[in-house]
Amino acid sequence: MDMIEKIYKDSEMSIYTLQDTLKKLEGKDNKITTLIQKIEEEYHNYLEESKAILENNNVPVQSSGVFAKMGADMGIMKEVIMDNSDSSIADMLIKGITMGILDLEKMVENKKESVDKETLKMAHRFIKFQKEKVEEVKKFL
Repeated sequence: MDMIEKIYKDSEMSIYTLQDTLKKLEGKDNKITTLIQKIEEEYHNYLEESKAILENNNVPVQSSGVFAKMGADMGIMKEVIMDNSDSSIADMLIKGITMGILDLEKMVENKKESVDKETLKMAHRFIKFQKEKVEEVKKFL
């Protein structure tokens, strides 16, 4: 279940950072905000799906830590203060999403023999989704 937990935590953290980014961009004239909202909504689907799987398997659903959220919040604030251009925000999003992709790809590679097919399918769908979002965000670079 640790792969499903990873998807849950990555989705939760992504939603948090995307919502935080949107808050910090309020009142600014960024064209990327519509895409950020769309991506955030799509992460909700993975959050709900992974949460349901965890609950159905009696695995406690644990949120990302307060320190992780505080670190993300400070990083976003710094980025927006320094440069709130669409290209700067896109760069920040691409880096964050890519880190998640790489972590999950490593996990899939290391555990593909010991994980059930449905979990692997979900992990591959999540990775594909994130890669597609990176390509969409690149248009703002």
